[in-house]
Amino acid sequence: MEFEHKSVLLNETIEGLNIKPDGIYVDGTLGGAGHSSQILGRLSDKGRLIGIDQDEDAIRTATERIGSAGQVTIVRSNYVRMPQVLDELGIDKVDGILLDLGVSSYQLDAEERGFSYRYDAPLDMRMDRRQTLTAKEIVNEYTERELFKIIKDYGEEQFAQNIAKHIVAYRQNKEIETTFELNEIIKMSIPAKKRQNGHPSKKTFQAIRIECNRELEVLRESLDNMIDLLGDEGRLAIITFHSLEDRMVKTAFRNAENPCTCPPEFPMCVCGKKSKGKVITRKPIIPSDEEMEENSRSKSSKLRIFEKHI
Repeated sequence: MEFEHKSVLLNETIEGLNIKPDGIYVDGTLGGAGHSSQILGRLSDKGRLIGIDQDEDAIRTATERIGSAGQVTIVRSNYVRMPQVLDELGIDKVDGILLDLGVSSYQLDAEERGFSYRYDAPLDMRMDRRQTLTAKEIVNEYTERELFKIIKDYGEEQFAQNIAKHIVAYRQNKEIETTFELNEIIKMSIPAKKRQNGHPSKKTFQAIRIECNRELEVLRESLDNMIDLLGDEGRLAIITFHSLEDRMVKTAFRNAENPCTCPPEFPMCVCGKKSKGKVITRKPIIPSDEEMEENSRSKSSKLRIFEKHI
């Protein structure tokens, strides 16, 4: 199966990066190189693009699509290691960084990856198949309390407690092995009249995927480092698909713009913390009605942009 992924907020992101033809840019979630190919198209021969992704299928596809260009470097890694990746390449500062968070269309549609509730497949959900933790291990080994917490927090699921209880009860008789098995458990946990708004498994699958890939932890650990990697007037553009991600990005950008911790009644700042730049997007950029109609997976996406000032 070919790695296909419709890049969300493509034009808005490329415009927001304010690309300098001779600049250095990092795509921390390379995927099928949709955003990267557009960045590359705006670079001169002196410009450089570094693409990072932990998914072997994404690396293979991106290498086929843009890897032949001389100024492109593709690295299989997690974007949390961006400082180390750039250091190994001898790069100190960059002019722009892009993250397109969440799961790709390809990963959802690749049945054997176990990301989707639409296909019967082994419970996997690993973005990097070199890691050992899988969705199967989470579902079968986490305590009821741990399951409740991740389904409630990461899935924002109203029936998280009931779903966690049913998972634990089911696995006492048999190990939960497939996506369809989990679907049935979730379905039993939600009242019939509440199953009308979309697929009942959507929020729980999202929560398990986020936990499996440490998505929120990785983002939290990366935000300040990415801002520090930017050169003067460099921009960090992040597309989120989940309220927790968006809140984290919004808070990090706001704190980078105004890090002062002095009490508001102080007549002047004495904490000595200096602003790292400015937030370009006071409100997040969201997809147009046309894009949402063409690509339903774009509906929850939000783009926020920060510009570094030295």
